[in-house]
Amino acid sequence: MAFLCPRCRTSKGDITSLRLITAVKTPYLPDGRFDLEAYDYLINMQIEGGVEGVIVGGTTGEGHLMSWDEHIMLIGHTVNCFGTRIKVIGNTGSNSTGEAVHATEQGFAVGMHAALHINPYYGKTSTEGMIAHFKAVLPMGPTIIYNVPSRTGQDILPPVIEALSGHPNMVGVKECVGHERVKCYTDKDISVWSGNDDECHDSRWKYGATGVVSVTSNLVPGLVRSLMYEGENATLREKLLPLIKWLFCEPNPIPVDTALAQLGVARPVLRLPYKALPLEKRVEFVRIVEAIGREHFIGKREARVLDDEDFISICR
Repeated sequence: MAFLCPRCRTSKGDITSLRLITAVKTPYLPDGRFDLEAYDYLINMQIEGGVEGVIVGGTTGEGHLMSWDEHIMLIGHTVNCFGTRIKVIGNTGSNSTGEAVHATEQGFAVGMHAALHINPYYGKTSTEGMIAHFKAVLPMGPTIIYNVPSRTGQDILPPVIEALSGHPNMVGVKECVGHERVKCYTDKDISVWSGNDDECHDSRWKYGATGVVSVTSNLVPGLVRSLMYEGENATLREKLLPLIKWLFCEPNPIPVDTALAQLGVARPVLRLPYKALPLEKRVEFVRIVEAIGREHFIGKREARVLDDEDFISICR
């Protein structure tokens, strides 16, 4: 039987109304612990910029580098501090169904409003196995399914989503395949968020996407909100494209980690295997900030070019 977590009391409609969700970065202290002061500042800046939801511990937030204790703690912290002002969507997915079930139980127990679930990666499964995996986690609360074949090695094809779409807790899909897949779902009244920042404007206004789960909004939440709320705006889209391209010049979250350090919002501490972008890319970022306008970016310091020795690599 489907049920809704009594603490979160969040309906499917509460989540499908969200147009801008930030896949939020997790900052670190030099000793490897979470920098909760920097994290709280980052969340506050998202709220002030008009962001309506955050993904906690997703790819951008480096949930794959966290222990489950860290992961659930960060979800709980976000709910406790910000849960009345922004929707908290916990990434509790795993390639192990048992782990995904356990983490999702814990996530809803600490009050998250919805779960984000990826398909089993590395140890890939059949279509039937994929459906069964998602059916095991759906009864716990509102759920967004995340399709990113470039990371998992396996596409979640429309028949899987269609088989799950009737479940009362199936909210929709974060889709990274592209516009035609987005349209496939919107034509069937299935909510879908673009997972590609460079495509999100057209996905929203030309293909019917609900909105975007964005990396770029970590840095310029107000501009990405305008992109999602103020109708077609090719000028703003073109203005943001150099930043978006820069943010994906190396695998996410390397560039956004580097950018937040250069803006003085997060310490220049990266968990391995991530390393900061090279110097020429750090110089390019400062130029992009100047071109867009520093006032549109979060943080109070001027963007600066950090030296190689400013960055600290940690393994835990």
